[in-house]
Parts: sequence; structure tokens; C-alpha cells
Amino acid sequence: MTHSRGRNHAGGRTARHGRATRRDDEPWWLDLPTDELLDVRFCDLRLSLAGTALEERLNRLGRELQRAGLVYRPYAWLSTDWFTPDGLTGFAIPFYLAHPRLVRLERKMMLEVEGGTTDWCMRLLRHETAHALDNAYRLRRRKGWRDVFGPASTPYTEDYRPAPTTRHFVHNLDSWYSQSHPVEDFAETFAVWLNPGSRWRAKYRGWPALQKLEYVHGLMREIGRHRPPVRTRQFEEELSSLRVTLREHYTEKQHRYEPHMPSPHDRALRRVFSDSATELRSQAASTFLMRCRRVLAQRVASATGQDRYQVEQIVNELVPRCRALNLRVEDVERAQVEVAALLAMLSYGAARGRRRSYSR
Repeated sequence: MTHSRGRNHAGGRTARHGRATRRDDEPWWLDLPTDELLDVRFCDLRLSLAGTALEERLNRLGRELQRAGLVYRPYAWLSTDWFTPDGLTGFAIPFYLAHPRLVRLERKMMLEVEGGTTDWCMRLLRHETAHALDNAYRLRRRKGWRDVFGPASTPYTEDYRPAPTTRHFVHNLDSWYSQSHPVEDFAETFAVWLNPGSRWRAKYRGWPALQKLEYVHGLMREIGRHRPPVRTRQFEEELSSLRVTLREHYTEKQHRYEPHMPSPHDRALRRVFSDSATELRSQAASTFLMRCRRVLAQRVASATGQDRYQVEQIVNELVPRCRALNLRVEDVERAQVEVAALLAMLSYGAARGRRRSYSR
């Protein structure tokens, strides 16, 4: 969200005894220190989709659906995460994407902002739209849908073990998420199909996954001009109804995302980085890994022949361990070399199936 910072006119910031006044349309919590912002309850943030970058991205999603010949339009609301409740024809979007200050907080607390770029956000919006459309048209009940993607009644598992080199699944979100469940396989396939720039027939030529895309293409042609039989306007865990604080939310979220890494990884990380109190002014190892993640993954993949996305996923798992161990970077150049060697070793182990399965 952008604001005009004009001088000496109504609603602008003007100096009064050396202090600035707040624009009427700015949130009251905008300039709070992080420690104070964390004690604000979700319901007191008073966030809205209107006037944000999310509103434009949702409008763009609507144009993509129109271009694809679909009359269906999902609705959306702000909550704590991305999700589509069973039976509802809309989906939730995480609160932090509604304001740049909250994007910065999410990055500080979680080291990464899921959906933080326009491209990433659109991929997630298309994915959630698929779930909502599935609910709206009861697609999973169709025999053809089950024949292509499998039964939706298949239990979700906390972990899933993807095959990075398989050509039976499309690629939209990271972590080979299409392989996690039949419902996610459909959502990812729809997201690729809907993306105007995906060139899916050319990209997936010769892949078994192309049959799934062709099925979705035919299915959308069949239902596209028909109003969905299920229409809802319900909201689950809407932000305005949540009385927990941001601090409580992030404490739970950080705990949920903490990996259970074997102790040999901790020893290896301590050899690469430092946990000395004298290094507290140096860069955090978790921040270093996030900033260098893609470069390191590309370097290791080129040197070892391993899949780049798999190497990047390993980095994602090391980041919270570095944060939990409070590790710091003593020498950036040495760390780059030693982290690359560690990633090469772990990626070989992953290729031989000696690592735990991934989870999103």
C-alpha cells in the first residue's frame, strides 16, 4: 500500500514541535516498535483487502478466470495463513500481505514471506482458487476426476516423500507440493493450466502430467459457463474475529516450523558457523542462508548434478536449526565454501533416501 506524503495539506504529515502527525488513513500501529506491535491482537489491526496490492492481484485473478472462460469467481478474506476450508467457495489469505509493515514483520519472524512477490502470490491465488472451485462444482465426486488424480478421501500425511525427477506431476509451488495428495495434485494442475504465461502444452510435452492438464482443460470447458451449484459466503478464522496477539501467533508458528533435525546436522552446522557470544554483532547464520539460498542451491546443483529445488529445500530445513542454535557467521567467504560442501553431502544423502521426507 502506498501513501501520499504531501506537505501542509489535510491528512499529511506535518511537523509540530519536532514530531510528526499521522495521516488519517494510516493504521495506528504503523510506527510501533516490533516488541509493541507483537502485543497487538489480530482483531485490532483493522486490516482490509481494499486498496492493497492484494486487491489488484485478486482483480488480476478474476481477469485470468474470465480469459479462461470461467464464470466462477472465488471470494477471499484475511486470516493467519493460506487455506480453503472444506465446502467453502472462497479462501483465506495471510494478513501480512495486506500491509508492507506486516510483510517486514513476517520476514523478521519467519525469515521468509510466503507469497511476498507478485509471481509467488499469483501462484498461490491460483492454487487456492482451484480448491474453492473444487468445492463449488463438487469436482472430486466425478469418476473422471478420481481416475486422473486419485480419491480425495486419501488421508493427508504430516510428511510426504516426493520424487523430484518424476514427470507425472506439474510444478507450481515449491516442495513438489502436487505430490502430497490427490486434491493438491488437482490444485497444482489447475494453477498451471490457468496461468496465462505457463505455455503448458509446450512445457509438459512428453510428460505423463500433460494428460492431467488436458483433463483439466476439458473439464473447465465443460463447466466454465455454468453457475456453480454450491455458493457460500462464509468465513473461517477471519482476522477481525481473532483475539490472539501477533506474539502468540508467531510463537506457535515458529514452533510448528521447527524441524526435528538429527543431531549430526547440528554438529555440522556448529563447525560451519559460530555460537560464540563474541560474534553477536555478526550476521545471523539463518539470515545468511536465506539470502544466499538460491545461489548456493544453483552452485551445488551444478557441481553435483543433484536437483536444484531439492538442494534449496535442504537449505530451508537448515535455516530454523541455525536460528534455534543462535548461530552466527564469522567469515562469509569461508561459510559459503563450507555450506556448499555440507549441502552437497546432504543432497547426496537425500538422493539415496537417507533423509526424512519433506513437509509443507
